[in-house]
Amino acid sequence: MPDSPPTDMADRNWPALTLPALHASHSGCWLAAPDGKVRGLSRGEAIMSAAETPLLMLNAPLVASRLGYPELSGLDLLELFAFVHPARFMVPTPRGLAHALDLPEPASEDEVPLLLARAAAALFARCDADDWAEREGAWSVLQSLVRHRWPWAQLLLPHVKRPERAERWVFSKLPEWEERPARPQAAHTVLDGDAVADRLDALTGHGSEKREGQRDYARAAAHVFEPRRERGQPNMLLAEAGTGVGKTLGYLAPASLWSQQSGGTVWVSTYTKALQRQLRRESRRAWPDFGPNDEAARETPAVVVRKGRDNYLCLLNLEDALQGGGFTGRPAIFAQLVARWAAFTEDGDMVGGDLPGWLPTLFRKRGLAALTDRRGECVYAGCPHFRRCFIERAARDSAHADLVIANHALVMVHAARAQHREEGANARPARIVFDEGHHLFDAADSTFAAQLSGSEAIEMRRWVLGPETKAGQARSGRRRGLSARLADVASYDEVAGKAISDARDAAMLLPADGWLARIGESEPMGAIENLLAHVRRLTHARDESGSGEAGYGIETEAADLDGPFLEAAGEARDALARLRQPLMKLMARLDALIASGEDAPDWMDGQTRQRIEGARHAMSWRIDSLSAWEALLARMGGPADPDFVDWLAVDRAEAREFDIGLHRRWLDPMKPFAATVLEPAHGVMQTSATLCDRSAIAEGDAGREPDWARAVARSGAGHLGLSPKLAEAASPFDYAAQAEVLIVTDVPRGDIGALAAAYGRLIETSAGGVLGLFTAIRRLRAVHARIADRLARGGLPLYAQHVDPIDTGTLVDIFRDDPRASLLGTDALRDGVDVPGDSLRLVVMEQVPWAKPSILHRARRAAHVEQFDANRQAYDDAIVRARIAQAFGRLIRTKDDRGRFVVLSPAFPSRLLSAFPQGTPVHRLTLDDALQRLQGGVLCAGPATFEEEREA
Repeated sequence: MPDSPPTDMADRNWPALTLPALHASHSGCWLAAPDGKVRGLSRGEAIMSAAETPLLMLNAPLVASRLGYPELSGLDLLELFAFVHPARFMVPTPRGLAHALDLPEPASEDEVPLLLARAAAALFARCDADDWAEREGAWSVLQSLVRHRWPWAQLLLPHVKRPERAERWVFSKLPEWEERPARPQAAHTVLDGDAVADRLDALTGHGSEKREGQRDYARAAAHVFEPRRERGQPNMLLAEAGTGVGKTLGYLAPASLWSQQSGGTVWVSTYTKALQRQLRRESRRAWPDFGPNDEAARETPAVVVRKGRDNYLCLLNLEDALQGGGFTGRPAIFAQLVARWAAFTEDGDMVGGDLPGWLPTLFRKRGLAALTDRRGECVYAGCPHFRRCFIERAARDSAHADLVIANHALVMVHAARAQHREEGANARPARIVFDEGHHLFDAADSTFAAQLSGSEAIEMRRWVLGPETKAGQARSGRRRGLSARLADVASYDEVAGKAISDARDAAMLLPADGWLARIGESEPMGAIENLLAHVRRLTHARDESGSGEAGYGIETEAADLDGPFLEAAGEARDALARLRQPLMKLMARLDALIASGEDAPDWMDGQTRQRIEGARHAMSWRIDSLSAWEALLARMGGPADPDFVDWLAVDRAEAREFDIGLHRRWLDPMKPFAATVLEPAHGVMQTSATLCDRSAIAEGDAGREPDWARAVARSGAGHLGLSPKLAEAASPFDYAAQAEVLIVTDVPRGDIGALAAAYGRLIETSAGGVLGLFTAIRRLRAVHARIADRLARGGLPLYAQHVDPIDTGTLVDIFRDDPRASLLGTDALRDGVDVPGDSLRLVVMEQVPWAKPSILHRARRAAHVEQFDANRQAYDDAIVRARIAQAFGRLIRTKDDRGRFVVLSPAFPSRLLSAFPQGTPVHRLTLDDALQRLQGGVLCAGPATFEEEREA
């Protein structure tokens, strides 16, 4: 290759491929010719170049977004990296690519195209190397990729040697799990406080700084592992631990000690996947044998991560995809790359595990959804890959693990199944630590909700009938519905066969493909679609907000319903009952088969028994859903149930309706949570940095006591008559010296131009390192569109949720990796984001995050006012303070962090200031004054008092 331009990168004489390479960002476009010469070009020229010949690029969907050319395709280095290094993550930026391949980091954007060429050469060289660790299976997958015309395939062929022996198919490489006897009941033991402290010292490391707050917190956590004294009365602890206390190791210390002494299992539940990943890392301190390279740990792991079924790769779906199964073109390429990953993955987790989060985004979401079990269609033991199933392995391993890391929703569902005897009592979560406990209420709210909508009903139809052709006939393949899964049962048992046939007939009356269009054209088909048409009619008729025209979702109370609606509701209820009744008969026949013992038919071997158990499990879930829908419809036209809030809604996004339905939520979702999760448990801890509200403002900056009454009420303890123990550990950070709150008073509310200008100036003055939090996606997109190009030209890259085609976790990784980058986002970035150090120096909130004034919010606020004899504003303020406290918690993560928290609100109420840690300086000032403080760099001491703020 001829000499490259005289840049630092070129002078190092790194080899490169003789292929043209394109780099496009908000600041411009650059193209490297095969001879190594780089030139700048316009977006139009870049599009023309990409259309003429395949170009090297990094993250093709992002480049397409930058160019405004959705049809862009080329040689994406991320795809090549995923083939060469499956199950290995890299930050998908030029900087991240350079670090991953040990190449010089580009000093400027015009050097990026040369980096891409050298990165491709480095990856090809890795394939040529004798010590390529991921060689196994590469040749076979590459042959398939050649057939699917993967752009990289022909270029890779000379570098991937054909093995001397035929390579095994990916499914034969995966280890099989073995059935194990049930784990004995945990021994009763009482932890010694000094022993807990010693274990904590061992986990934090000898010689490390001893934090008394963390030690007291760990001792308090030991309470939940004491023997339970009364049935239905678990040992319960509510513990608030400020940021920096080290609560993860604080509760892992007693948890690991108890598990070691008792032989029992501890469940730790989180709300965010980010905290799950952190727990996975930190658990290795307590269980050092846990690791992907320890074969013994793979067989009987001490630590298991559990997620919902739709997070894991379904091997049968993968087999269907590899053999055709409707996968052609780009989805077929994605399936082959997933097959590469499946041979090297630790646990098959496709969402938050070791599958790079950016890989599915290169192929759009359809490919990922089709490779997981998202519709409850698993055939369990009827699957040829059942013994190798990642989901089944995780379920069995968790019953024998010392620590199970899960999420709030899964713990609730798992506890409910144990109550219905669908899983053994030994698998029931008995000692649970709920981290991110401030989200338990919301998680329970979603888990125990009922929603009869078009999208939910069509999923029910597909579960019974299987996917259908346009003519309404079942498609061929394994997913042919209930009759295919239980064909042997139907042929053996006449009653069961009749029940399956009746269920299929009833399911034909549920909404089918095209239901939304038919309702829009006033031609609903069947009782459920007719009901949904009436829901749409009433909801639009009663809307007073104008949201229908603006494109937002609209809702109305399920009250004062007219005759046509009630008639439609009765017919829909009858239709649902016609489906539920044969399913219940079928369930009874399956129960009888399972209980038949020695009298079981000859064909019912162990594998068939497991398949029937799996069918019972899925059927129980569907019957529960149908019963909940019937109960919701039975209430229409009658008196309201004081335990529930019911309403009608039309869901819209960007002026397009996408769902219609009736909704039911518990007024207090902690009531079913208490009955399902708390009552069977022996010990439960709920912990968070923001478990309590702090609304009391005494003179100056003192006297803000935690509101434990509200925290206890939201814990579910009251429904069991429990008085949980309370613990508090203050943050060790010096917020007076490390942080500062700036309330900007001169950015007019609703002025997008002024808002964008403020964000742009703040990011420029801070030189990046800004996390911008928005309460509306529309405003986020508008601000990003106005400032991204200008900032990029100044060397300050700006990324955004709902704009960039990158998953949220990867966006945070990119932000963390580059101190000059900034990130805009919504609620998902307010919690669980851990970006310590210089990469996050400034958090900016565009306005006060008030709660959405929904029907559900109004009902719960009224209940709170009655329960605590408070005013309506107090309920809203507590929600807002919690959100602000969580957002502020992103700013200071270590004792060395420094940063500012900016709120662009001219009317920020003083009563919300107690959301910030005590001692944090607070200043109301203009944008220009705020920028001067940022330019000064050094934080200013001396917080404004609350008296001064009230006067302001």
